[in-house]
Amino acid sequence: MPKKSVTISCKNVWKLYGSDPARFLANRNYNPSENDLKQSQYIAAVFDASIDVFKGEILVIMGLSGSGKSSLVRCMTRLIEPTSGEIHFEGSDLLKATEKELIEIRRHKMGMVFQNFALMPHRNVLENIAFPLEVQGVSREKREERAIEIIDLVGLKGREKYYPRELSGGQQQRVGLARSLAVEPNIWFLDEPFSALDPLIRKEMQNEFLRLQNLLNKTIVFITHDFDEAIRLADRIAIMYEGRIVQVGNAEELITNPANEYVAEFTRDIPRAKLLSVGSIMQPAKKSTKNKIVVNKTDKISSVAPSIISSNAVATVVDESGDVCGELTKDQIVDILFADEKNND
Repeated sequence: MPKKSVTISCKNVWKLYGSDPARFLANRNYNPSENDLKQSQYIAAVFDASIDVFKGEILVIMGLSGSGKSSLVRCMTRLIEPTSGEIHFEGSDLLKATEKELIEIRRHKMGMVFQNFALMPHRNVLENIAFPLEVQGVSREKREERAIEIIDLVGLKGREKYYPRELSGGQQQRVGLARSLAVEPNIWFLDEPFSALDPLIRKEMQNEFLRLQNLLNKTIVFITHDFDEAIRLADRIAIMYEGRIVQVGNAEELITNPANEYVAEFTRDIPRAKLLSVGSIMQPAKKSTKNKIVVNKTDKISSVAPSIISSNAVATVVDESGDVCGELTKDQIVDILFADEKNND
């Protein structure tokens, strides 16, 4: 299996608030206990965090308010300075970059979208989207040409001359996404970009976001506190608690093997049957021959449940090559469905 390319890497990153936090960490060999922090009256916004973000993946960072997810992303971009640790972006030490180098990296390689759309009310859609290119010194003709391409990409064609006040919330968010894409960033940071939208528009924007990702294959760090949103969007999910990264994995891994009660609580109300794959609950096959019902190990439980339950038969599970790799019984499926009903009570 080829090694994944890392776009941004964080190792033992700390962000402490208090009196001379760098000295405090150094005096405790960069390994203070929670009790040390409390007694010395330091607040750990980010607590010894290490994580790699792979090229082309959507990494979702989630946690309750105050868990440190926004602080970690701001450390990744050096919008706030980490107290200690290492951050490498495309192989270069980001913490050694000068202010001038940082500005260039943010202008040309990083796209950022926040909860607040921050559109300029006196500029129309075209001008808002072209603004980052204007800052780069790109000619008016070229930046407007690029902006028109992005407008079409995000589904705003025909609204080039509209002002923000003339757009719906979802349309304003599309402008925010488009503006961040205008510079063709290598990595895209999104901090709860859809949380201010009503549920229907939010789902529409999630669909739009996935469509764009299928087209552009960006490296994305996406912050949310909504596990349903994380499931829809993420390749991997990092869950934070009190500044720590407590678990990283795909949604299925977090649900089937939560690291602690905090992670389990996040996943408690998620319908297992819609998320879990056959391979996550199958049992070893008692024979290599195929039964009447054959399912793939990547199928979701919800999709195979009706045929297995109605026939009351054991299903053979096959892998991508069609080889038998396990079996699935009616009782196993019923256990999952019953657990979902219990969680919803």
